[in-house]
Amino acid sequence: MNGFRIPAGEAGMTTVTGPGVAEAVDGPFKSFPSGLHAQLRPFFADITEEVVRAIRTEIPEYARPTDDTYMQVVHQGVEHALQGFLQRMAEPDSDGEPVRATYQRIGRGEADEGRSLDAFQSALRLGARVAWRRINALVDADLLPRHVLAAFGEALFLHLDEMAAATTTGYTEARLHAAGELRQRRTRLIDLLIVDPPASVAAVTELAHTAQWPVPRSLAVVVVDRGARAAGPPPIVPPEFLARFDAHPAVLVVPDPEGPGRARAVAGALQGLRAAMGPTVALQEGARSLRWATEALDLARRGVLPDTQLVRCRDHLATLLLFRDEALVDAMADRHLRPLDDVRLPQRERLAETLLSWLQCGHNASEVAARLAVHPQTVRYRMRQLDELFGDRLHDPTTQFEMQLALRALNLRRVAGGAVTLTTAARG
Repeated sequence: MNGFRIPAGEAGMTTVTGPGVAEAVDGPFKSFPSGLHAQLRPFFADITEEVVRAIRTEIPEYARPTDDTYMQVVHQGVEHALQGFLQRMAEPDSDGEPVRATYQRIGRGEADEGRSLDAFQSALRLGARVAWRRINALVDADLLPRHVLAAFGEALFLHLDEMAAATTTGYTEARLHAAGELRQRRTRLIDLLIVDPPASVAAVTELAHTAQWPVPRSLAVVVVDRGARAAGPPPIVPPEFLARFDAHPAVLVVPDPEGPGRARAVAGALQGLRAAMGPTVALQEGARSLRWATEALDLARRGVLPDTQLVRCRDHLATLLLFRDEALVDAMADRHLRPLDDVRLPQRERLAETLLSWLQCGHNASEVAARLAVHPQTVRYRMRQLDELFGDRLHDPTTQFEMQLALRALNLRRVAGGAVTLTTAARG
């Protein structure tokens, strides 16, 4: 295509020559005639102001007429975009990196402002429409030849796409960085809530604020056995929970655990994993809730506690107490159940079972018989044998209480498939 003439006028337009648009093979910016960018530059100040006015008027998120600093940022963003467009026209071999860097910073700023990118993407599209409308007006006024319209349209929307991509990159990086910092703060907060001796309320409150975690009046700690699923993705928990799945066992801090739906939310988050929930405690007593939950989880693994999805400590307080010091239980069994050692093993087990039921049923032989599914006369016969073995000790209230504790603990072990029952366990 031969060279074309841009009419000279008040804007100082001069004749420029260059290859036709149809001959360009290296992208729209290389399609423009040499020198066109200089002839367009005087118009871009007005275009910048028109774009800024349109953004302030049509996009509510950017309507801050009393915030001069913010409006300067908007103005600079539009100016960078348009001047970057001119620069790429002047240097079509450039990669547009300065403009991309600017818009990556803008994306980070949008993330810091707490907005989504929806409003910004709308602003970009609006700016492109305004610029395109002004270019068309220049063509209609015979200040630009119609031949360049196609290249302008393609270049403008390529520029728009690249700015949008750069903004998304900056936005995503900022969000990931913020999410990483938030996770770190929440991890430190978990450590502070379960430390022993406890941290001060002031320290917990300050860190909770930076971790965006409303300080509750009470909490409970859940320990989670991820087992073979430890290598997989961690469970998704409600945002108000604090979670640490890189620990063994994993830990959840549940705020206000007695609130409606809390237990259901915990169970839903666990997705079938074995876990134990400690007691509800005050803010500074997280270490106690963690300790009880850890002990309960260990007992669930052993089969002493029911191996359900979520074991709640408050439902098994007596068992937790019994297994707090098993050596003490063994010593109690050795002291009070030693006479059973003189009985052969099968009979020893039956007598121990009958004795525990008798103590639990308030010495009522009929209730014992119903519980053991035997005849009441059988219970009376066994009780006479026990009376001969233990004598007056069998009727001492303190001894009865300690016998029941020892028998209950040893029976739980037997059911769990653990140690040998009765006093042989205590003496190895």
